[in-house]
Amino acid sequence: MPEKISIVIVGGGAAGFFAAIACAEKLGARGEVTLYEATAHPLAKVRVSGGGRCNVTHACFEPRELGKKYPRGGRELLGTFHRWQPRDMIAWLAERGVETKTEEDGRMFPVSDDSATIVDCLTAAAEKAGVHVVTSMGVRKAERTNRDGEPPSFWITLTDSSGVRADRLLLATGGNRSSAGFMIAEALGHTIEPLVPSLFTFHIDDARLVGLSGVAVENAVVSVPGTKLRTDGPMLVTHWGLSGPAILKLSAWGARELAAQNYEFPLVVNWVPPHTRESLTRELAGVREKNPRKQIATWSPLAMPQRLWERLVTSAGITPVTPWAQVGNAALGVLATQLTAAELKVVGKSLFKDEFVTCGGVRLSEVDFKTMQSRLCPGLHFAGEVLDIDGVTGGFNFQSAWTTGWLAGQAMARPELCSGS
Repeated sequence: MPEKISIVIVGGGAAGFFAAIACAEKLGARGEVTLYEATAHPLAKVRVSGGGRCNVTHACFEPRELGKKYPRGGRELLGTFHRWQPRDMIAWLAERGVETKTEEDGRMFPVSDDSATIVDCLTAAAEKAGVHVVTSMGVRKAERTNRDGEPPSFWITLTDSSGVRADRLLLATGGNRSSAGFMIAEALGHTIEPLVPSLFTFHIDDARLVGLSGVAVENAVVSVPGTKLRTDGPMLVTHWGLSGPAILKLSAWGARELAAQNYEFPLVVNWVPPHTRESLTRELAGVREKNPRKQIATWSPLAMPQRLWERLVTSAGITPVTPWAQVGNAALGVLATQLTAAELKVVGKSLFKDEFVTCGGVRLSEVDFKTMQSRLCPGLHFAGEVLDIDGVTGGFNFQSAWTTGWLAGQAMARPELCSGS
């Protein structure tokens, strides 16, 4: 074993930076950690996340519940969350002077409401730990140079055609399909699960939504007929269709199924859960008895935006000025259907701002989640979205980056992991 261990980290996002810090802090003078970022702007996704506020994690502190927030990777992450979870991340930030706050929905942000607070903290921690950060320099390929049974060793070719040697290599290049990380992983024997978008909004061209951009409901249930896909949560009408947590969760859980349908599929919306068509028909009949002279579109008897109520009344074929007393049972049934089972046609998707997430990546069965080390190529580690891991919106994707990055960093600093195989 060389006197000093050489660690190379590819990718300057959340996972790569945190792994570099964790490794360098533990490694100390026993080695050196170099991080290569292909762009001129490391931590770019951290900077733009949460509308520039940085949704750094989520206040979910029970590992089993936390694992349920990941359409892919939840089972594998369960053990890792017992070792590094949101509570640990919050404490880590606090030790370095960054206080966090929890919003009503559980999302956690720095109290500054400024992502620069997180970026500056990570940058300072990396500098203090002695991480050598090289920007505008990517990695073109990595070759294993050791024989079986010898300590791991890699020769890494950079994008300027120069080369460096490493004892351990971490791929944390994110989920971008053009990333060199996937090519390197494949060249070293790994399988890449097909890459498709996750966390996207729905394009819907439907007269019921025209002119309602900005209308939000606190809770809706959305489902895709013919599948098991069903989620709930806040929902927002946009000028192109629907967005909000309910839609983003559905897109995450259905990433592969919806891609297979080329993002054209029927969507059923219940605007007023937990009502069903039958229960709502009964309630509307009661409203009719108590308010016979009121015009049906004048006020909404339900907890929903008035503009949306008016639109669904007219969509049910009811003239807005009609008194409740003149709305027959058949019309009430049609209105109840519009409110609890409106079928809309999705005709495309848009990525969710700058917080795009990819479904797919390095096959999880090929990685040891105790160390984030490859089961196929000793000395090769993974962290973050380069793996086939993705979470729903709300800080969960950053948490998996922090967790896998920390575990990989800790493991790479352990001398015994250089034993080869």
